[in-house]
Amino acid sequence: MPRRRKNAAADSSALTWYAVDLHMHTPASKDYQQNGVAYLDILRKAKKEGLAAIAFTDHNTVQGYAAMRQEIADLERWEQDGRITADERARLQEYRSLLDEVLVLPGFELTATFGFHVLAIFDPMTPLRTIELTLLRLNVPGGLLTAGETEVGSTTDVVTAYRIMAEAGALVIAPHANSSHGVAMFGLGFGGQTRIAYTQDPNLHALEVTDLESNKRRNTASFFNGSKPEYPRRMHCIQGSDAHRIAGAGKNLGVGERATEVLLSEMTFAALKEAFLSNDFARTRPARRSTEEPFDHVLAARANGPTIVQSFHENMTRRGGCMHAILCDVVAFTNTNGGTIYVGISPNTKVPPKGVDDLKAAIKELEEEIDRMVYPEVDVTLSGLTSGGKNIVRMNVPRGPQRPYVLEGSRIYIRKEAETSQAMRDEILQLILAAAAEQDVVPKAHPAAQPSEKPARGESAQTPARSEPKPTPRQESRPRTEASDGAPRTGVEITETETRGGVQYHTMRDLRDGSQVNNVTRSSARRLWRYAIALKEKGTFAPDKVTWFGDRGLWHKYLRSGRPHYDLVKRNADGSLRVYYGVSEDGIHGEWRQVVGMED
Repeated sequence: MPRRRKNAAADSSALTWYAVDLHMHTPASKDYQQNGVAYLDILRKAKKEGLAAIAFTDHNTVQGYAAMRQEIADLERWEQDGRITADERARLQEYRSLLDEVLVLPGFELTATFGFHVLAIFDPMTPLRTIELTLLRLNVPGGLLTAGETEVGSTTDVVTAYRIMAEAGALVIAPHANSSHGVAMFGLGFGGQTRIAYTQDPNLHALEVTDLESNKRRNTASFFNGSKPEYPRRMHCIQGSDAHRIAGAGKNLGVGERATEVLLSEMTFAALKEAFLSNDFARTRPARRSTEEPFDHVLAARANGPTIVQSFHENMTRRGGCMHAILCDVVAFTNTNGGTIYVGISPNTKVPPKGVDDLKAAIKELEEEIDRMVYPEVDVTLSGLTSGGKNIVRMNVPRGPQRPYVLEGSRIYIRKEAETSQAMRDEILQLILAAAAEQDVVPKAHPAAQPSEKPARGESAQTPARSEPKPTPRQESRPRTEASDGAPRTGVEITETETRGGVQYHTMRDLRDGSQVNNVTRSSARRLWRYAIALKEKGTFAPDKVTWFGDRGLWHKYLRSGRPHYDLVKRNADGSLRVYYGVSEDGIHGEWRQVVGMED
C-alpha cells in the first residue's frame, strides 16, 4: 500500500484567497487620528477595500471591539422591544449586511517591556472577559483596561507575552517588526540573542513587516526565510495597515490600504490560525488591486537564489540524473533544516520558466519516487504554483524527526549552504547524536527506536523522556548561538592539517553550526571544502594581501552563483591568523560588516 502524503494540489481548488487586515485601530485608541468616526465607518471602508476580515487591535485594550458589540446589542434589544427608530433600524440592517461580508476579530496591541509591540487576535467566540483577563495577566493595570493608552507602565517582557497570548488561544503577531517598536530591532546597534528570542519564539505565529513588496533583495521576509544561521526558523511575513484613520493621509494609511491575502478553506478564525501554524509559506501574499498581477511566490524565491533552505530544478527527467538530484535534495533538506524545492524552473531569473506539462502527473510521479527511494517516510507536501504562465511544482520538505534519512537504502545527504552533498562519517555521527538528543532515545537499526535511559548529555538533560518526538503544529528549529570566537556564521575554516603517506588530511569546521569533519582530503572534499583546501595546499595566503580593519580583514571577494562570497581573516591576540573561506552574506555580522563594506 502506498504511504499517505500531503498533496496540497488535490485540495487547492477548495481554497480561496481572502484579503485581511489584521492590524487596525479604532477611536478606542487614544492616538486615533480622526474625530467623529463610527464603527460602521470602519466596516464600510473595509468592504470598499474588498476585505474579508479585519482585526480591531487597539492599544492595550479591547474596548473598541466591545463598544461595537455593545452598540449592536443595544440596537437588537430595541428592535426586539419594538422601540427602535427608523434610523436605528437602518443602522442595524447595515451592521448585519456588513458583518455578513466582513469578519471582525477582537484583539489588542500590547506595549510590552521596553516599548515593543505585540498583537493578540482572538476568535470572535472568545468572551470579552477572557480577553480582558489576558490583558491583566500581561500586567496591564486594571484602571487602564479601557483607556487605549500607548504607554501603560511596566507590563511583561516580549517572550512571556507571546506565551500568555498563545495559551489564551490568540493568534500572536509581531507588528511592524522591522520598524519602530518592532521586535526585529533593525537599525539598532544591539540585539543579538534578544532579537533571536523575540523573532524565533515558537509562540509567535507571524511577523508583520512594512517592506513585504520591497524590490530590495535583502528585505525583512528574506532575512527570516530560514537561511540565516542564527534565525533558522522560517517566519510567516505579512503586512497590515496599522490604520489610525479611515482613509490614508500622507504616510498614515487608512483601513485596508496595506493588506494581506491568505489562502483558506473558509474565512474563519480557526482557518486563519491554521494557515499561520502551517509550514506552507505560499498561503500568504501581499494583497493587490484586482487590476494588478498577483504576487508571484516563485519569482520572489528565485530572487534569493539557492540557499540552505531552497533549491531549484528545471527538469525532473530520469535521463541526466534530474530526478535523482531532486531526491537528493529531499533527503538533504530532511536531514538538515527542512526547505522548499521548486521543480520546473531554473534559479537563474534571466531564464524563462520551463514548467511541467502535466501538474498532477508530475506530482504523482514525484510522490511515487519519494515513497520508493527515501527512507524513513518523509512527510513532504507537494503543490502547484504558477509563474510566468507555467505550472511549477513546489515541494515543502520538513526537518525530519528520524534522522538520518537515506536515499536508495544507504546514501545519506545533507545541505551545506546552497549545496547538497553526501554526508561524511563525522557528519553521519553528528546527525545520529543530534536526533537522539532531541528524541532522548538511543538509535537502533530498526526504525522503531525504543526508549532508553538518559545518557549524560548537557543539552538534553532538560528534555523529558519520550519514545517519539513531541508533535507540534509546525517544525521548529533551534536558533544557533553566536560563536564565542567571533567567527563569521557561514563558510568553512581549516582548523588542522596533517600529512600521512604524502597525503594531506584536513579538519574542516563548518562555521554555520560549529561542527567539524576530520580526515578530509582534496580528492574527497565537496565544492567549498575543495576550494579552501586548494588555497591552503598551494600556500597562496599571505597577510600582506589582506585589507585589514583592526584585527579583521578581507582577503578575497568573489561571486558564486551570482552572490558575493568572501575569504576573511582574523588576527588572534597572540598574533596567529585564522582564515575563513567562502563566507556568504548570511554569515556576515557585527564588525565583519565594515570589513566587507556591507550596509545594514
